[in-house]
Amino acid sequence: MRILAFFLVLLLSLASYTHAQEIQTLFDGEVSHGGFGGPEIKFDNINGDLGVWVGGRGGWIINFDAVHALSIGGGGFGLTTEHEVPDPEYEEGGMNYYAMTGYGGFILEYTNNSYKLIHPTVSVLIGGGGLMIRDRDFEEIEDINTSPDQYFVFEPTATLELNITDFFRIGLGASYRITSGINRAGFTDEDYSGINGKLSFKFGKFL
Repeated sequence: MRILAFFLVLLLSLASYTHAQEIQTLFDGEVSHGGFGGPEIKFDNINGDLGVWVGGRGGWIINFDAVHALSIGGGGFGLTTEHEVPDPEYEEGGMNYYAMTGYGGFILEYTNNSYKLIHPTVSVLIGGGGLMIRDRDFEEIEDINTSPDQYFVFEPTATLELNITDFFRIGLGASYRITSGINRAGFTDEDYSGINGKLSFKFGKFL
C-alpha cells in the first residue's frame, strides 16, 4: 500500500512539473499574414551582350514572428533586349533574326528582420521558359505553328531590401540562373545561365 501511494505521489509531482514548463518552439509569438506584388528588372550577359529582363512577381507572406517571414508565390520575366541569333544559317536572305524568350515559375522567399530599414531576403525560383526566333519587326516568327524550345529554370537569389514606406519596398540583389534545355538557332544553356543583377519593387502588406 505504501509503495502504491509512493508511485501516485511521484506521478502527480511529474505531471505538475511538466505542466509548469513552457513548450519550446522554433518560432515564438502569433503568426500574421500579408501579401505583395510588383515589377522587377533583371540584368545579365547573353552571348556577350547586355540582357534586360522585365517582369513581375507576387506572393503570400507568413510572418512567424518579428524576425522570420516566409513568402510563397510566383513570377514571370521576358527578355526585352535584342540578341541576334549566332547560327549563320539565319543570315540567308539578308534578314536579321533575334531571340524571343521568357520564363516564370514558383518562388519561395525567406525574409529576416522585415521591420528593419534594410534587411536581407533569399529566394529561389523553380519553373520553365520557352525560346523562339523572330525578325526585327515581329512580323515573322520561326516555327509559329510549333511549340517553342522549352527549358527548365532554377534561380536562387539574394537581395537587400529598403523599406521606403510601410507598404513599399525597393530591393537590390543578385541571382544565378541555371537553364536546361536550350538548343536553338545557335543558342545554348550557357548563353542564358549565369549571374544576374536585380532591381525589385514590392507593394503590399508586409507585417
